[in-house]
Amino acid sequence: MTSSFGPLAGIKVLELGTLIAGPFCSRMLAEFGAEVIKVESPDGGDPIRQWRVLKDGTSLWWYVQSRNKKSITLNLKDPRGQEIARKLALEADIIIENYRPGVLEKWGLGYEALKAINPATIMVRLSGYGQTGPMKDLPGFGAIGESMGGMRYVSGHPDRPPVRIGISIGDSLAALHGVIGAMMALRHRDATGGRWNGETGEACRAGQGQVVDVALYEAVFNMMESLVPEYDHAGVVRERTGGALPGIVPSNTYMTKEGANIVIAGNGDAIFKRLMIAIGREDMADDPQLARNDGRVPRTTEIDGAIQAWCDTQSIDEALATLQAADVPVGKIYSVRDMMSDPQFLARQMFEQHQFSDGTPIRLPAITPKLSQTPGETRWLGPKLGEHTEAILAELGYELAAIEQLRIEKVI
Repeated sequence: MTSSFGPLAGIKVLELGTLIAGPFCSRMLAEFGAEVIKVESPDGGDPIRQWRVLKDGTSLWWYVQSRNKKSITLNLKDPRGQEIARKLALEADIIIENYRPGVLEKWGLGYEALKAINPATIMVRLSGYGQTGPMKDLPGFGAIGESMGGMRYVSGHPDRPPVRIGISIGDSLAALHGVIGAMMALRHRDATGGRWNGETGEACRAGQGQVVDVALYEAVFNMMESLVPEYDHAGVVRERTGGALPGIVPSNTYMTKEGANIVIAGNGDAIFKRLMIAIGREDMADDPQLARNDGRVPRTTEIDGAIQAWCDTQSIDEALATLQAADVPVGKIYSVRDMMSDPQFLARQMFEQHQFSDGTPIRLPAITPKLSQTPGETRWLGPKLGEHTEAILAELGYELAAIEQLRIEKVI
């Protein structure tokens, strides 16, 4: 059952987690060839199976989040389920988990216990606050990470309360940090003696593993640009600014005459000059004070006013055509409806056509990033609960009668 395609072919991953951060992390590894075994509770499985829009009782999100994964059901509160998980963990190159710190240790699946048997073990641990510190035992979802990490404070308009971004960005950022950490840990393992047998796809148990400790709030915090030095050196607290980029002028959201929103980023010095000429403001294009960003910042309101006055006379299509012809970065704000028919999305093949087991067609987002030699691939959609349990246990040496007994006793 080992994968045979993609840059991660031969890499085995055990996913111990639910919902977003851990599963998204392992999803990306699965998309590029890793064999990912997802452990789910026999009692309903991952809750994301029932989140948001459903088809026949299963979330459409599930089919994306768990594509290419194998599902095994295990009762991890039962010692026999823990033993099966331990066997899988010791065969895995990477273990991805997003339980609260200490839970795996309680089940005998902690890093130190596994490392004692297999020093090459890599464990990616995603949690709200990390594995250490006074808050480590508190529950921490993505929304809390976005708040503590600084993103919520700067999101929205200055005269209104902070807003959330319309997706689970905190979880997703943590997942991406987990993927990056896992790849670096694999590189270190290989550099210290770990390698793969290319003929058999089996691991040579050598090399040094490690823990990749990802805290949701720290993943968000890592995105916060110059927040810290601006406060530490200049006492500046970055505030909410709506659609504008403070100190980078002009870059804002404007409204066209039919009420459509358009983003114009004319903040490069040469771009600003082209923008002003395109909107008929040669006086501002030739103003020496506005030639550089530091001169434009004190006149932000004036510049935004000039751009908005021009947008008031343009439809969104007219504005886009004029500014694109002038080589000014510009774009409308897309809904998913816009994306699904957009020539750029289509040319880049950003949608994949699949079908459910009943033959109903469904489009999914294509896999990114795009690798020229070893691209990712969707081999199957998110599996049924426990779909691969019997096959995985058989690989571990369990006889059919033993598997059936485990099922009767609700261990699987």
